[in-house]
Amino acid sequence: MLNVNNILNYFGFFRDLKRKDHKPAFGALDIFKYIGPGLLVTVGFIDPGNWAANIATGSEFGYTLLWVVSLSTIMLIVLQHNVAHLGIATGLCLSEAATIYLKPWISKSVLSFAVLASVSTSLAEILGGAIALNMLFNVPIKIGALLVTIFVMIMLFSNSYQKIERWIIAFVSIIGLSFLYELFLVKVDWIQAGISWVKPSIPGGSILLIMSVLGAVVMPHNLFLHSEIIQSRQWNLQDEKIIKKQLRFEFADTLFSMIIGWAINSAMIILAAATFFAKSQKVEELQQAERLLEPLLGSNASVVFAVALLFAGVASSITSGMAGASIVSGMYGEPYNVKDNHSRIGVVISLLGALILIFFIGNPFKGLILSQVFLSVQLPFTIAIQIYLTSSKKVMGKYANSRFLILLLSVIAGIVTFLNLKLLITFLKG
Repeated sequence: MLNVNNILNYFGFFRDLKRKDHKPAFGALDIFKYIGPGLLVTVGFIDPGNWAANIATGSEFGYTLLWVVSLSTIMLIVLQHNVAHLGIATGLCLSEAATIYLKPWISKSVLSFAVLASVSTSLAEILGGAIALNMLFNVPIKIGALLVTIFVMIMLFSNSYQKIERWIIAFVSIIGLSFLYELFLVKVDWIQAGISWVKPSIPGGSILLIMSVLGAVVMPHNLFLHSEIIQSRQWNLQDEKIIKKQLRFEFADTLFSMIIGWAINSAMIILAAATFFAKSQKVEELQQAERLLEPLLGSNASVVFAVALLFAGVASSITSGMAGASIVSGMYGEPYNVKDNHSRIGVVISLLGALILIFFIGNPFKGLILSQVFLSVQLPFTIAIQIYLTSSKKVMGKYANSRFLILLLSVIAGIVTFLNLKLLITFLKG
């Protein structure tokens, strides 16, 4: 039966309360040490593609569509929480599990498609960083893309995962503080914003933007990435108590990180609502938003906006490169290891493949659109293999999805897939 207890049991809230020897599930220091993997996933939730959708949404409809961010975050928590369980319970990332447990022709087809999706993701992320360099220093887009790619590859090849994680946490902090500063400069109707976060409303002409915000939240590379990097906190997969502890800690990390993503995405819409919507200025491109902010809020605001976009582009490029490495190495039955040749090949394919495409794209905005279209086509396949693998007792053992969870995941997958396919059809017709 679909009820509150089922939902809470899934997330592990009652599991320990039923034990007579119940002890606190985890200490504050343990939780703090565990935070990290979820924030790398959050970067994909606040990438340049999300910026464009959120700024357009806030400028055209004000606070009205903030509920879309709330709904999309809830769906994201469930999907990312589920795929992280795969990594903890099996010690395998999504790519490795697909290689081992699916028929070769299925795994190779889906994973090869996922590699191309990683290239498409990197294209959007690198373009976002290049656009930010253009805003700040008037660097040509293609030169900026080259600089971002070189920097990201140096970061990935010269740093351990632990150092990358600390860099990403710093980047996310800078992005969050940037929008906090921007919000202090504008007059926000917090009562209206609070209502809009929880009250669904679909004003005329808003369907496309609703689909854009919802459909861009769940990205294929993040599902592969989360199942890989969550294993950075594992100690002993043979000890069931440790596995259960890992599962609880993972949910705390995912919940905390996704809430940060929710706050930053909300801040983008609120900023656009309080500045552009209030002045009846419709914004469709990031460069346009930056240009319009300066006369409204001053030069500092436009610089802070561009700096935050640069960090978002760089950080999301790093995680998309890691995701590409995880997919490629998983195709060979290996975990992500940047010192291993298969992981290095994955990074090169993801980042250099995107850079080459950028040099053949005349219109950066069109490039962003085309990248999202490709992701829309690939996403249903990734979600399908995730649900299949996490629902299989052969793969997950006692940690396989319950019937309730299979239903919940299927509903979410259906919504996300429908929205992405609708976006695809809309773009093709356009």
